[in-house]
Amino acid sequence: MSDARMLALVDELLALPAETTWVEFKENNADAEMIGKRISAMSNAARSADKPFAYLLWGVRDTDHAAVGTTFEPSSHKHSNQPLELWLAQHLRPAMAFTFKVLDYRGTRMVLLEIPAAISSPVEFDRQAYIRIGSATPRLSDHPERLKALWAKLQPYAWESGIAAQFLSGDEVLARLDYAAYFELTGQPLPDNRVGIFDRLQADHLIQADVGGHWNITNLGAVLFARQLADFSPSIARKAIRFVAYQGTGRADRVTHRHDGQKGYALGFSALIDYIDGLMPRNEYIGKAFREERPLYPAIAIRELVANALIHQDMTITGAGPLVEMFADRLEITNPGQPLVQPERFLDFPPRSRNEALAALMRRMRLCEEQGTGIDKVIVAVELHQLPPPDFRVEGDAVRAVLYAPRRFAEMTPQERVRACYQHAALKYMSGQKMTNSTLRERFGIEPQNAAQASSVIRQALQAELIRAADPAYPRSGYVPFWA
Repeated sequence: MSDARMLALVDELLALPAETTWVEFKENNADAEMIGKRISAMSNAARSADKPFAYLLWGVRDTDHAAVGTTFEPSSHKHSNQPLELWLAQHLRPAMAFTFKVLDYRGTRMVLLEIPAAISSPVEFDRQAYIRIGSATPRLSDHPERLKALWAKLQPYAWESGIAAQFLSGDEVLARLDYAAYFELTGQPLPDNRVGIFDRLQADHLIQADVGGHWNITNLGAVLFARQLADFSPSIARKAIRFVAYQGTGRADRVTHRHDGQKGYALGFSALIDYIDGLMPRNEYIGKAFREERPLYPAIAIRELVANALIHQDMTITGAGPLVEMFADRLEITNPGQPLVQPERFLDFPPRSRNEALAALMRRMRLCEEQGTGIDKVIVAVELHQLPPPDFRVEGDAVRAVLYAPRRFAEMTPQERVRACYQHAALKYMSGQKMTNSTLRERFGIEPQNAAQASSVIRQALQAELIRAADPAYPRSGYVPFWA
């Protein structure tokens, strides 16, 4: 926190008509137990009040809230023979980055404790969560209605609401965010004054008002509309999407092309898709009358899988962002984070995202398909082009989607044939139909006289328990996925 922001913040805190649940004043009281309980209570209260931080300010007289200075020195204060900050950190759960700041406020020595609002669960001190009610600090468990309200606030909180850049002037905000692109992509007219621009950016949670007439840029605003992601902290800059193309089929082969995203996702998404499309090999397709070149992979499949990687990544994993890799025989799209839905259920489960605000805004800007239809469109496009089935798998702390280059049925592995059969059955079921030998032959491009090949794949899928007969008494009635 800069000195200028601290002074502006103290000005606003002292200008409050009274203490609040997330602001409290002390003169010299430095009792460690009191501070620990206040951190728990005020952190929980700040989340309940939709405030990013709570503040405990020493050097303020209790009777009239005048700035009189303090003798409290947090860096040298000890409790139980331990430095105060270490002792507090050991007794607070979950861990939090509270900070003491000593400042000279217009010639008066003051101490400011900045307490982050609770994020994933109520903050506890010595295994007990507290809350502020007026000037009291009772146990949160004694007030179930407040506990319920706090959990309601905690559940939708996400990384997107965090602060990427703090205490910026209006000019600095407009210099870092491409606000004109925001209005264009969301289909809104560009206001003719700055007040209108900032009102819209704030309404979509891209910025937040800070103290002293300044602004904060949220993680959502930065990751979507940053002119340069490098203008923000490494936790944002390293979320840039990367593309690497290899000459052969492995990562040890020579890299032929590399593209590191520099802009926010909304600004760079279409350009990246166009870049990949420009590098993609083409196959010649002979139609009824004309020859035409088709890209190796369906454009909609690439677009949707890249969008999914952006939307569903775990933003809290530092030092990792989405990665697109092109090999001679496949395209791999990887995003950090364990999936919220098992890969084999991507097609039928309702979509769940850690980054709902990011997903909603990208859909509004038409950078991805309607909610819940993305994977359907990928598999439909793959079947239309009679490609090997895409593979969705978990690898360590990441999810990887793989698109394979064209191969005939005879060149597919047994595992690929069974996976294609399962995906085809799931797709048919989702559209109100059932898979049959005939529909599977069409999916693989198998001639009618070779129907036994499709029957063999169906038997293997049944043995793997990925599909089942829609009506066991009448096997010819068709097949459905195992979860139907």
